[in-house]
Amino acid sequence: MRRVFTLGLAFVLLAWPHGFHAQTEAQAPTTDEASLKNAKQARAVLDQMVQALGGQAWLNMKNVERQGQVAAFFHGRPDAGTTEYFEYHQSPDHDRIEYTKHRDVVQFYVGRTGEEVTYKGKAALPQEQVDDYLRRRDHSIETVVKTWLNDPKTILIYEGQRLAERHLADQVTLISADNESVTIQMDTQTHLPLRRTFQWRDPLYKDKNTDAEEYDDYHDMEGFPTAFTISRYKNEDEIRQYYLVHVKYNQELPADFWSVDAAEKRIKK
Repeated sequence: MRRVFTLGLAFVLLAWPHGFHAQTEAQAPTTDEASLKNAKQARAVLDQMVQALGGQAWLNMKNVERQGQVAAFFHGRPDAGTTEYFEYHQSPDHDRIEYTKHRDVVQFYVGRTGEEVTYKGKAALPQEQVDDYLRRRDHSIETVVKTWLNDPKTILIYEGQRLAERHLADQVTLISADNESVTIQMDTQTHLPLRRTFQWRDPLYKDKNTDAEEYDDYHDMEGFPTAFTISRYKNEDEIRQYYLVHVKYNQELPADFWSVDAAEKRIKK
């Protein structure tokens, strides 16, 4: 009798771990399921950000004009004085920036080109400067939302909560089909963006650089929450700070507004 009991117990002990393991495997989510759940959470956080920025009206925005002052920094210290500027952006790839009180220095970034107009006439901007501007535009929050999010090959990763600008923020990283990535931190209460970061490799030295923008001092302008302080960083060193004083949306611009030749004629008068 004892032998029968012993054999039975041994059989149960041998069978039990295998059955328990199979049951645990069935209950544990697979890697694909966990990734899908994480991507859904990332998408939900980004959708909240879009709604906070103005929802469908923000997505359909024609153009924006920003007026303010820009200060340059070197090794964390501001240069003397600021420069007045007027910046126009028309989605997806038209940008015009006018500098000085007289607005007699005008830079155009239209498509993949960059040109400048001064009293001397028009000239192509240095390629390094054009590359820097286009790189930031290609990784802007607007481009990420309107282009990257519409590509089914884009990977979304929710990375939890972090501190950004002394605010608790949800952090999401997007990886494009071209293996480019952007990280956005959004205020957990307002859902507005606080920081945008991406990395790029220097074509000459091959080392990685980090480009970041921080957004602060939001004001409601024509129904669109707008950051009036924008700080730019390169490798964690602050290099520019923009202080806005006025913002307009969806203006009717002149037919020749994006014409470099028209700007040249105006400035030479």
